[in-house]
Amino acid sequence: MNIDIVCVGKVKERYLRDAIDEYRKRLSRFAKVDVIEVADEKTPEHASDTLNAQIKEKEGERILKHLRDGAFVVALAIEGDQLTSEQLAARIAQWGLHGVSHLQFVIGGSLGLDPRVLRRANMMLSFSKMTFPHQLMRVILLEQIYRAFKINAHEPYHK
Repeated sequence: MNIDIVCVGKVKERYLRDAIDEYRKRLSRFAKVDVIEVADEKTPEHASDTLNAQIKEKEGERILKHLRDGAFVVALAIEGDQLTSEQLAARIAQWGLHGVSHLQFVIGGSLGLDPRVLRRANMMLSFSKMTFPHQLMRVILLEQIYRAFKINAHEPYHK
């Protein structure tokens, strides 16, 4: 299976980059994982709703250029479905059984995702009603994907 993490912005903190690299390495047994970073827009403090919408639109255009026609797209969004690790594992297994060979997970910038990206998504997934830094979310997402593959392989890790 091919898995892309399409995300806005670069990760500056070394400890987060190290964690991302570690989970990509662990996942390499199960899938080919690519992290695709698109440029983020500077968001001024106290920006108007109109400016915020324009920023999300620009970031959304960059994301949409990387979403592939045959891929199953999962957008991370606070209003998405909340799943347990076991439920995510079951979904990934189910997608594979139904012929999905390319998964693309999308993480937006600090303002979230453009509505066009959400409409393109086959599923919206929420990790919590809380807000997380989008750089940290990459680590959390990769860890959960790794956990899902370990669960599906009936290997110890997830307990």
